[in-house]
Amino acid sequence: MPAHFIAIAIGMVLDRLIGDPPNWPHPVKWIGTSIGNLTKWLNKGTMRTFKGAFLWLIVCGTTFVLVIWLVSFSYRLHLFAGIAIEAVLIAAGLAQKSLKDAAMLVYEPLQSGDLKEAREKLSWIVGRDTDTLDASGISRAAIETVSENTSDGITAPLFWAFLLGAPGLWLYKAANTLDSMVGYKDERYREFGKVSARMDDLLNIIPSRITGLLIVLFTPNEGRLPIRQRLGGWLRDAKRHMSPNSGYLEAATAWQLNIQLGGKNTYRGVTSERATLGPSVVASASHIRSACRQMQVVSLVFWLVFTVIGVWMYAIA
Repeated sequence: MPAHFIAIAIGMVLDRLIGDPPNWPHPVKWIGTSIGNLTKWLNKGTMRTFKGAFLWLIVCGTTFVLVIWLVSFSYRLHLFAGIAIEAVLIAAGLAQKSLKDAAMLVYEPLQSGDLKEAREKLSWIVGRDTDTLDASGISRAAIETVSENTSDGITAPLFWAFLLGAPGLWLYKAANTLDSMVGYKDERYREFGKVSARMDDLLNIIPSRITGLLIVLFTPNEGRLPIRQRLGGWLRDAKRHMSPNSGYLEAATAWQLNIQLGGKNTYRGVTSERATLGPSVVASASHIRSACRQMQVVSLVFWLVFTVIGVWMYAIA
């Protein structure tokens, strides 16, 4: 257990300082390739919901077993080898630096008034149409992405790492990658991706809510609003979001940064009207930086809280 905590701590530091070097091989790419190949084979004909469930079991089960084998083999070689390998696997599954870097690529041209470049950089990290967004729309989209991915890319993987080590983290990453590739409600994936979408929601239920609460309790509040008002607004607005989990992140961010998130988005020319979250203050470029700082603070607090709980449980066991 102590080695497990050390590996997570080292993984957190490695991810924050180094992130994902662009030319290095990454397990998510391998998982994505496997999903793509299996989808071509399975997503046709009848019984697509069953086939989608089979896809989830194959991808997540294989990932989980392979990482268990690698971590176990490393610890059998030597304690330090096990810690090192597990730490690298954990670092590869987190997204602190890459998420901040991606958001700042949008912030820099937006801050200098280059909306064209800001829209282009934003299109790299969001699914919505960006061609006609104004400065506030660009800011809001970037902030929502940072907020949602604070759980998807950092605290949820950490949560499963604390429970099951690097194998748990990579089980979650495989499930999350499946959701991002096949968990759509369009005609092609509605049945086939149903299990992937539901399982991603299930795996995120606890970490998304804990993360949202920690955002409200521990990150800077730019509106200087009373904590009771922020907690009430967070819980109320979170339930109005179309996602069962993302609302807890975006609502917390909106109330802490004292801005309005949600509203009208366009996806491939189709308009989607979402509930508005937070106070009625328009987002600006400076709030992108605030969202990145919020992400870093809550990631550290989340890690610290679970480390303390884990050490305490180990001590009394």
